[in-house]
Amino acid sequence: MSGRFEEADLLPISGLQHLEFCERQCALIHVERLWVENRLTAEGRVLHERVDEGVDENRRGLRTLRGVHLRSLSLGLSGRADVVELRRLSEGEDREATSLALPGTSGRWQVVPVEFKRGRPKSNSCDRVQLCAQGIALEEMFAVPIACGEIFYGAPRRRTEVRFDCALRAETAEASRRFHDLVRSGCTPRAENLPKCRSCSLLELCLPALSGGRSVSNYLASAMGSPQDETEDDA
Repeated sequence: MSGRFEEADLLPISGLQHLEFCERQCALIHVERLWVENRLTAEGRVLHERVDEGVDENRRGLRTLRGVHLRSLSLGLSGRADVVELRRLSEGEDREATSLALPGTSGRWQVVPVEFKRGRPKSNSCDRVQLCAQGIALEEMFAVPIACGEIFYGAPRRRTEVRFDCALRAETAEASRRFHDLVRSGCTPRAENLPKCRSCSLLELCLPALSGGRSVSNYLASAMGSPQDETEDDA
């Protein structure tokens, strides 16, 4: 992993979720620049738009910031947090090392990123990795350690706390490294026909049972009678 990235090298934080779900899907989106929306992605997009379009809130002991722009030069990622909550600690709570002072306010405040997802908690760690990357970016921006974040899942309609422990931070850093390596290579991994493919919006472009691992752009060009050089896609 590089020490620090340049602004021009930053990749979208959302790509980590694509990578953890499927490296081929990640390459189709971030290398080949392909995207197709289905019902699931449309519902997710609408949910994010509703959250982002809400107004920032200031209530006693809680400040809610929406659509917060994020940047991490250590991970080489940028993006937006759906919500960042600033929670004022109770009097007597000694957490100065993990909280900050806000101008014009009293007390100390904790920073908590909150991500919104349309479905249910997943068995893999893709959502947790994405949220942890947001937390690391906020740490760099606020110069304060962030211990945890929360994911609101639309199906059970409740939040799940995610602790940013050493294991999750290491997994997030490794995912970021793999993401940068994948984009830098310019290669699309070979397709695997797996049960999870049925829920992927790119299924009709990926063609896991037919494409034999070729890039989608080359596959489509070949099918249309315009074969292209496929050497970059050889694994």
